[in-house]
Amino acid sequence: MPAITVDDILVLPRLPRPEQTMRQRPVRTVTTAHKQLEGAGFEVRRPFPSLDVRTADPFILLDHMGPVAYEPYQAKGAPWHPHRGFETVTYMIDGTMVHHDSNGGGGTIAEGDTQWMTAGSGILHDELPAEELVISGGVFHGVQLWVNLPRSLKMADPRYQDLRASELTLVTSHDGGALVRIIAGNVGGYEGPGSTYTPIAYAHTSISPGARLETPWPQEFTAMAYVLAGSGTIGDEGRTLTEGQLAVLGHGEAVALTADDRQEGPTGQFEVLLLGGAPIREPVVQYGPFVMNSKQEIIDAVTDFEAGRMGHIPAEHMTGRRLGE
Repeated sequence: MPAITVDDILVLPRLPRPEQTMRQRPVRTVTTAHKQLEGAGFEVRRPFPSLDVRTADPFILLDHMGPVAYEPYQAKGAPWHPHRGFETVTYMIDGTMVHHDSNGGGGTIAEGDTQWMTAGSGILHDELPAEELVISGGVFHGVQLWVNLPRSLKMADPRYQDLRASELTLVTSHDGGALVRIIAGNVGGYEGPGSTYTPIAYAHTSISPGARLETPWPQEFTAMAYVLAGSGTIGDEGRTLTEGQLAVLGHGEAVALTADDRQEGPTGQFEVLLLGGAPIREPVVQYGPFVMNSKQEIIDAVTDFEAGRMGHIPAEHMTGRRLGE
């Protein structure tokens, strides 16, 4: 799990330890992600939406892709398909993915990189493993998060952000026992590089065996923790968390995670995504790749897609067929 790391995390800025008067967020639920096939047939683990977590406002979906070791010519991706009404955030941990879209955005998403695509009014894109990964095989591991847009921004112009691993904000815990990679938003007073329409906080933390990560968390935000690898506990109540599990937290001003003394994951650390945001509190109607506020808006999205109003596949990529054709 390369992502991005540093030789000596003790040289990094340190998160402030929450004040004793700050209330730790209690654990509301712990859910194990279910597995399903996506795209051209690759498996994902999806902690939400699920029967246990029906809403994660302001987020729509979280897909954990891998880790998987592909044999040559086994890797699969998601061919050309449309989106409208939200943003996709793809964070690569191992391996590489190539993205193209009908708005001219795209490129290779390498280890530690984040590709942030605002679908807005509508866009077509594909997400495929890099050619060298397809030919030679190799490890593939990443996460895709769907961030909802409020009604006033659902028809915003599409845009694309290419966040290199070197651009992420790197900090450590107050005692130097954890590396925190801030992708977007504010964590403990430090800002990530991602530019967001919907206010969120999103970070990948690596906690050393036996160490504890404590950080202030915006009181007006929701808060969740998803385990990529390893095991530990969360909250003052010490609720157990292992790989593939999501903890949804209640109200409070701080978040605390503790890694078990023994770690079984590939990095030997407790690898956790921390995420939350300002709830939008608007109706959500989803139909596949479209997320809107009403059934009529979904009908309009399908009509616009079929009429070609969400763009066209660039000529140089016309090697396959679009979704719906």
